[in-house]
Amino acid sequence: MRRLLALSALALALPLAIAAPASAADRITGHAFATRSEVMAPHAMAATSHPLATQVALDVLKAGGSAVDAAIAANAALGLMEPTGNGIGGDLFAIVWDPATKRLHGYNGSGRSPRSLTLAEFQRRGLQDIPPHGPLPVTVPGTVDAWFALHDRFGRRSMADNLAPAVLYAREGHPVHEVIAYYWDRSVPRLSKWPGFSEQFTVDPGAGEARRAPRSGETWRNPNLANTLETIGREGRDAFYKGDIARTIDAYFKANDGFLSYEDLAAHQGEWVEPVSTNYRGIDVWELPPNGQGIAALQILNILEGYDLAAYGFGSPEHVHLFTEAKKLAFADRAASYADPDFHSADVARLVSKDYADERRALISMDRAMQAAEPGVIPQLNEGDTIYMTVADADGMMVSLIQSNYRGMGSGMAPPGLGFILQDRGEQFVLKEGHPNSFAPGKRPFHTIIPAFATKAGEPWVSFGVMGGAMQPQGHAQIIMNLVDFGMNLQEAGDAPRIQHDGSTEPAGQATPMHDGGELDLETGFPYETVRVLMQKGHSVRFAHGPYGGYQAIMVNPHGGYIGASESRKDGQAAGY
Repeated sequence: MRRLLALSALALALPLAIAAPASAADRITGHAFATRSEVMAPHAMAATSHPLATQVALDVLKAGGSAVDAAIAANAALGLMEPTGNGIGGDLFAIVWDPATKRLHGYNGSGRSPRSLTLAEFQRRGLQDIPPHGPLPVTVPGTVDAWFALHDRFGRRSMADNLAPAVLYAREGHPVHEVIAYYWDRSVPRLSKWPGFSEQFTVDPGAGEARRAPRSGETWRNPNLANTLETIGREGRDAFYKGDIARTIDAYFKANDGFLSYEDLAAHQGEWVEPVSTNYRGIDVWELPPNGQGIAALQILNILEGYDLAAYGFGSPEHVHLFTEAKKLAFADRAASYADPDFHSADVARLVSKDYADERRALISMDRAMQAAEPGVIPQLNEGDTIYMTVADADGMMVSLIQSNYRGMGSGMAPPGLGFILQDRGEQFVLKEGHPNSFAPGKRPFHTIIPAFATKAGEPWVSFGVMGGAMQPQGHAQIIMNLVDFGMNLQEAGDAPRIQHDGSTEPAGQATPMHDGGELDLETGFPYETVRVLMQKGHSVRFAHGPYGGYQAIMVNPHGGYIGASESRKDGQAAGY
């Protein structure tokens, strides 16, 4: 966390030496700002939010594994090493570039709500929102299913081999990294009341001290997770959804006022989906369709394509204002239309069309910030915290993968002896009848986690993502803008100061409409002249530390091999060979 604050302090000096309006500038050189150089390698690349997970991915690639094998191995390691953001109790989405077919494949690995839990039960309990922790927000975890689906189509090594590095680290231990330790410590007071959490996710320092989170540099072991991963590697997908692991989860929830059952787990199945794209100034940007929020990034970009952002320059009042207004419009549609397509089929083609963007763009004033943003008229068709990582192999396969327990370490519900926490993704449902994202049994909630991909002339260009709740589509759009409009390289595009607008109508909770324009968070590094102009336009500007997401990316090097970049605000690493 100290590094995150130090980075913000360093970025504070950026406006003093901006040499050209088209980029965020270093305070000394005047060149585009980056905390470090891009990483380049001739054969393969991995970029994850933890250096040891990146090394796990590279070891798998060097041993002959595909990018998918390496992604699974690294994701399993991250569930151990960064339980503040992910684990096998959560969901997973992925986009895979397959060089054999020269096309993208998407996988929606999100789980459904318990079939025995109803909207009436929440009403009986007098709840207006689904609580963030405990048994009620828990939905079926989709990660293990997604691993095996991806592996069945694109894997080369056995799943036991892919999971072996995580098993080894779980048994022998690894040092906890700084940012992870910070968030772990914040989670313990909130989650220790739930059975199984304290026993499995805190340490006993002895000498009569209370159990606590492991501290930065301390060794963390999770033998229970090691046993669980070994069982999955040995017995396969059904060991998790239909075997003793599922029976343990079932008994745990029955004993703790919960609803997730063996039958819910046994019925789970993720699905292959077609990615959706828009062309932004010659670059095809790809996202997955709802129940995720990925197409919000496409809607933002479509609206912004009507403005000459390069001429305005990075950090200009026009750049920040137009981005914020486009976000408000896209998020109004997000609240009204994004939901499980099995329950509410929005017209995705219309939402991401250029004609629709033209209509929405006409609502933007260059002089005044919107105080309210209504969704467009989109007919329903008759025919929905986090880690992000990406891997590319020597054959040209690229994987864009995101995985999460949702809020921090999830629900706090940790079944005995299994070594993982169940997600609290169900908090994203709305407890209102008739809303597209209204709670229903066996329904997938609105999802924030989204992987992204960009192609150029039908060939892979960048596999990337920006983790972090509602920041994700905002971050995706900003990365593309930084690369395309402002000419930044891959690392600069992630290190440049970020914009986050908060306060739009949400597709979750009580879905209260925005009426006051929301709040505009600007990371330190934007000129004060820009801030003053934004306030004159009616924006409420804040300077917040931390809510700007976490970025990883791999770009195809036109000269051969790959270029990698990793988030400077977190513990991650991009590396290749």
